[in-house]
Amino acid sequence: MDLAIGELSKRTGVKIPTIRYYEHVGILPEPPRSEGNRRLYDETHVQRLGFVRHSRELGFDLDAIRELIELAGHPFRPCEKADEIARAHLARIEDKIDRLSALRTEVERMTRCSNEMVENCRVIDVLADHGKCVHETHR
Repeated sequence: MDLAIGELSKRTGVKIPTIRYYEHVGILPEPPRSEGNRRLYDETHVQRLGFVRHSRELGFDLDAIRELIELAGHPFRPCEKADEIARAHLARIEDKIDRLSALRTEVERMTRCSNEMVENCRVIDVLADHGKCVHETHR
């Protein structure tokens, strides 16, 4: 099966410039070309793009995806490294969640304003003085 880049894009939901970028950075192997110099994709490209797209939706960066693709190419090796990559990604996600929770709490606290004059506004006061923030993770 030979697919043009537009058809590959439709089948995978990945935009054409992104497909070209993935080829450029080595995430997607460059396809053979027709006599007219058109890229010709096959099912392996469809599967690879599906893997990459799902990985990106889960927030993996391109370096991690590159490593995971390499591991996927060796199905009989131990999967320790894949688990290590996923656990490191999970730790980064948990760190972001903690920081966002602290930010949410801080902004909620800031918005408890009596809505008088700006000179007495809690939002302006806290934004003007970082020391008035409660969470040490935000400071």
